[in-house]
Amino acid sequence: MIAIRTAAVAGTFYPADPAALQHEVDELLAGASCDIDASPNTCRPKALIVPHAGYRFSGPTAATAYRCLSPVSRDISRVIVIGPCHRIPLRGMAAPSAARFQTPLGDVPVDRQSIDKLVRQALVTVNDDAHQFEHSIEVQLPFLQRVLHEFTVLPLVVGNTPREHVTDVLRRLWGSGETLIVISTDLSHYHHYQDAQRLDKLTSTMIEGFDSHLTSEQACGSRAVNGLLKLAEEAHLKLHTLDVRNSGDTTAGDKDRVVGYGAYVIY
Repeated sequence: MIAIRTAAVAGTFYPADPAALQHEVDELLAGASCDIDASPNTCRPKALIVPHAGYRFSGPTAATAYRCLSPVSRDISRVIVIGPCHRIPLRGMAAPSAARFQTPLGDVPVDRQSIDKLVRQALVTVNDDAHQFEHSIEVQLPFLQRVLHEFTVLPLVVGNTPREHVTDVLRRLWGSGETLIVISTDLSHYHHYQDAQRLDKLTSTMIEGFDSHLTSEQACGSRAVNGLLKLAEEAHLKLHTLDVRNSGDTTAGDKDRVVGYGAYVIY
């Protein structure tokens, strides 16, 4: 067991300097707009689907989703963050043993009680190797730290597992207004700009229709997205697309081999 999961991609995916990181996240949020009327009583965000590339690539897209949390930021005290496992082969879903996740903005306490319960129920395993260098969860934390107040995080990575497994885990963690679910995924990978636009438009149409049959070619976090969509459809929730673009839309990327990014809010 480890006490703190240290930041693995500070200085590469986002600034390692706390002041520079805070400034960048705040600038991204200030430049973003949420085009739903989010509020505690009408359109309360329950889940976000957000990208996980370096901030210079996908930060503006992610910011549109996190901006939607502003009206309910004081109500959220627990965030379930689920991303794909990029670093090692994995079957099922894995949690860390750490009690805290570190970012340059400070440590975020982990909801150990919920993790321990999932482990006892044999729904997740504890695997620190799966989390040690994983970026898909880590890059979400600075946004959450700047938007929310005090909160715990429940970080899970998804390997080779059916969507029903993810749905079962999410159903047990669903909670009420205090719990937010964040699914971390990019969209298509390494296609030409125009091909990626076409593919990502199709993927967004499927997401908007709660079609829980996305493939890993459409989204690297497809298993987690599918699990969420299935449960959200059962709960008769609504979904809104906030932004879809790709790395070719930034000054940092070229248009020959791009990665797609989408931001969606479920309420």
